[in-house]
Amino acid sequence: MDLERRNEELEELRLLEGCFPEAEKLKQETRLLSQWEHYLQCDGSPDPSVAQEMNTFISLWKEKTNETFEEVIEKSKVVLNLIEKLKFILLEISPCDLQDKDIIQYKGSILQLQELLHLKFNVATEILLRQASTLADLDSGNMEKIIKDENVTLYVWANLKKNPRYRSVRFSETQIGFEIPRILATSDIALRLLHTHYDHVSTLHLVSTPSKEDISSVTESVKDDVDNVKKTISKEAEEKFKQQEKGSHLIQEEEIKVEEEQGDIEVKMSSAEEESEAIKCELEMKVLSETILAAQLLLVENSSEKPEFFEDNMVDLCQFTTLGGIYHLDILELPPQCKRVKGWMIVEICKEGLQKYTYPPETTEELETENAFPPIEVTLEVHENVIFFEDPMVARWDAEGKHWRTDGISNVFYKPKERLVTFSLETFGPLTLIQDAHVNMPYQSWELRPLDVNKVLLTVTTVFTEIQIQIKENLCMLSSIKLRDKKHVSILEGKWMTPIPFIIALKEAGLNIFPTRYSHFYVIINNKVPLVEVKAYRQMALLSSAFAFGWSKWNLLCNSTKVVFKVREHLTEECTETPNWAILMFSGDRAQRLKITEESEAFSEALKEETEFHSTLYHMLKDCASKEAMEKVRSSNCQFVNSVCHMLLSTRLLSYS
Repeated sequence: MDLERRNEELEELRLLEGCFPEAEKLKQETRLLSQWEHYLQCDGSPDPSVAQEMNTFISLWKEKTNETFEEVIEKSKVVLNLIEKLKFILLEISPCDLQDKDIIQYKGSILQLQELLHLKFNVATEILLRQASTLADLDSGNMEKIIKDENVTLYVWANLKKNPRYRSVRFSETQIGFEIPRILATSDIALRLLHTHYDHVSTLHLVSTPSKEDISSVTESVKDDVDNVKKTISKEAEEKFKQQEKGSHLIQEEEIKVEEEQGDIEVKMSSAEEESEAIKCELEMKVLSETILAAQLLLVENSSEKPEFFEDNMVDLCQFTTLGGIYHLDILELPPQCKRVKGWMIVEICKEGLQKYTYPPETTEELETENAFPPIEVTLEVHENVIFFEDPMVARWDAEGKHWRTDGISNVFYKPKERLVTFSLETFGPLTLIQDAHVNMPYQSWELRPLDVNKVLLTVTTVFTEIQIQIKENLCMLSSIKLRDKKHVSILEGKWMTPIPFIIALKEAGLNIFPTRYSHFYVIINNKVPLVEVKAYRQMALLSSAFAFGWSKWNLLCNSTKVVFKVREHLTEECTETPNWAILMFSGDRAQRLKITEESEAFSEALKEETEFHSTLYHMLKDCASKEAMEKVRSSNCQFVNSVCHMLLSTRLLSYS
């Protein structure tokens, strides 16, 4: 009887979990629709997934010359949008649906666009610096220029007067600037700070799809299933047609009228085709379900090997994250200036283009190195939309080693109220501010509760902050942030986004509550078996429209094959002061309500009186839930359930709390 009930429960759960492949099909249809809409727009922008269109776009932009900085900034909006679209393709589409050649093509396009964009900024800077003498400040005699945009801010200072006493460079109406040594104060140089609010230096290798080793077992099983689908369908069709042939022979032997015989065969053939199509559709959905489950397992998989870093001063980007974009700091040789001659503007154009001034120079025989080439003091402003929970660290880019380093930077001082970072720098180049990626892990507690029909609120509490996220249909929104019990206003609040762009936006704002496959090397976690964790998140998402779930201290005391959490029915927005939570334990294939409460003195797996074991969380809660609650669960929107599940998989609340 128990086995029969178990099979019935698993079959009912399988039908409910049909929402996951249904949501995936809707996502695929949305992608196709967006491609069609892009085609209809005819706005001149390429389809990022089509190599020929991307190559044409890049080639045409390369040929365009003499663009001003403002023109490049305007074009950069299109370029940055294309890069984001390509990144989302790599992150959103299942690894099983992406071919190797497509991955190489998309990553290649991203790299080409990033390199070309930076090249265009350099050329535009050179054009601007040629006009430095015409833009000189009347008081200082030097040129200063600030160009601000939503994605880029440019600060340029040209040393036209070469006054040895003018050693402090501060850009007007800001605290940003430099303290330069005498040798630079008397040289034909320009200082450029190009602050890109995005990171095109280090992020490309992080836009990665799972390796072939990770998904090989998945793809093999999926391929086997596809083959089985085809074989099953062909066999079914063959059997149907054989039956039809036998039927037709019998009909002929019994000498039924020709008209009736033909009509009967046609009906049988059409019904056979319908059955065959239904079988094909059912098996294809089964394959899709297994593919989705495999992809979800990859989201909670822990890597067995820690990334290797060979030097003390190298920044491990699995442990740290860059925040606030990149500060491209350059000392440039001042190009020949424009001269007005008889109504004409004449300028000498150097074939080499924009040249960097080497500081300190490679040969320093004539001067005492220590005194002549001291480190340069730099003051930078932290991006206003980024949150640092600890004092930021400064890192410089090593172009040869292709990694960030912390050496060559000293005397770092951070003013949190003014959001200013001051430090001494030995050599110029790309700089960034870094923070521990796991500063908000492990979490102290969490809660997932319904707000409305197909709408929930996920609250994650950490040492430094409380983050509230609303989820509805296929969208997520940052509802509120509290820093040290005080509300913090973020630019992301009120903006609805699909899950993957939303997660990226939170990470870029410094609100990282999304572990990676390497995070367990840097955080003490309560690791759970991946399949148990995934099954729990899937079933919690299914029930989330009518039930609230919460963190339980007992989850730490049960072993890795089981998870423990609080649950209660929640149909109205009114929250009671002492909610009646039940403690549930789930092992992936068995759910039970525990006798203990959150206030009990010791952990026990004893079953609560008048309750019984079930194979799923759904049936466990069905025993004590109202009809209204179960009706809400059964009528949940598939995209909503999928989005809640994705957020639970991405935060990994059961392992990282």
